[in-house]
Amino acid sequence: MPTKEVIVTRKIQLLINSDDAEIRSETWKTLRSWRFICFKAANFIFSHHFLQEQLKELIYLTDDVKIKLTDIKKDSDGILTTSKMNTTYQILSNKFKGELPMNILGALNNILVTQYNSERQAYQNGDRSVRNYKRTIPIPIPARNITRIKLHESGKYYSFNLFGLSFNTYFGKDYDDKRVMWERWLSGEYQLCTSSLKFDQGKIFLLAVFKFDKFYNLLNSGTVAEASLSIEIPIVVKINGHRYEIGTKEDYLHRRIAIQQSRIRAQKSIKYNRSKNGLKRQKQNLLSYAKKEVNYVETKLHLYSKMLIDLCVKNGAGTLILIEQKEKEEEAKQDTFLLRNWSYFKLKDKIQYKSDRVGIKIICE
Repeated sequence: MPTKEVIVTRKIQLLINSDDAEIRSETWKTLRSWRFICFKAANFIFSHHFLQEQLKELIYLTDDVKIKLTDIKKDSDGILTTSKMNTTYQILSNKFKGELPMNILGALNNILVTQYNSERQAYQNGDRSVRNYKRTIPIPIPARNITRIKLHESGKYYSFNLFGLSFNTYFGKDYDDKRVMWERWLSGEYQLCTSSLKFDQGKIFLLAVFKFDKFYNLLNSGTVAEASLSIEIPIVVKINGHRYEIGTKEDYLHRRIAIQQSRIRAQKSIKYNRSKNGLKRQKQNLLSYAKKEVNYVETKLHLYSKMLIDLCVKNGAGTLILIEQKEKEEEAKQDTFLLRNWSYFKLKDKIQYKSDRVGIKIICE
């Protein structure tokens, strides 16, 4: 069976492996310090590489000024004393060595220089501005620095060390097979690439990036599946003379509107709630709806797109046509109700992502 290299990211919650309040406080302090340094370093990297590129545009300099961005040891016309990628690594080392593990700075430099090079043409053409990184930037973590991994005697979680800090994994209900992927990495079946640490609402998450070979069924490019997306029936697909319906209006739209209405009612009742500890307590009921609609829609669209791709694979369809999709998207832009309550673009993106993983060609009519 043919294979395809697949890279996926799983969000794994981490718990600090200590009951000592002082150690937990110091761990948080260290992580926040690392994130702040990464924030500054990321902006240094983009600023310096943009500046280097702009030297070529400074036409008011004399002709004898060398403007070749290469290592002078390798090219006599070069103006750099090292490789282009290493220029920013030296700056970061000079500024932050001792404050942050250099493996983190090295990983950050490699990621962002690659990102810059992929966008440099757009910067030169003036099509976009240079990226500006925020203080909430994730901390890149090379896989080799996750050490001393042990399964707890209860079998429920793993503990590991990261640059002297100790953490436990928390897989939760594990709907997204996070534990399975983690264990396959430990067994050598999967590869863990450079990942990152992210903080969200007082919690620590490891955005683990796994790479593996995906086996998929032989698909016939001549077997075509025709899918129609709509708010009435989320997906209607025809394959080999059979018609399948995925989702219903009641399942998706009515539930989404119910969440919206509940939020509106909570909004109207704010002024009648007791304040106790101020406005935050008064808005407590409203804040509980902050992400309910978004999470509900994301879950449903993932489910619908997965069911569609599974149907295509089961029937050996190598080509998937989205019928009249461009026309529907234009109509949705003019209809405020559709624009608010039906996510053509999100659903299409999820279908595209899942089809790429199994080798199905997508055509939008």
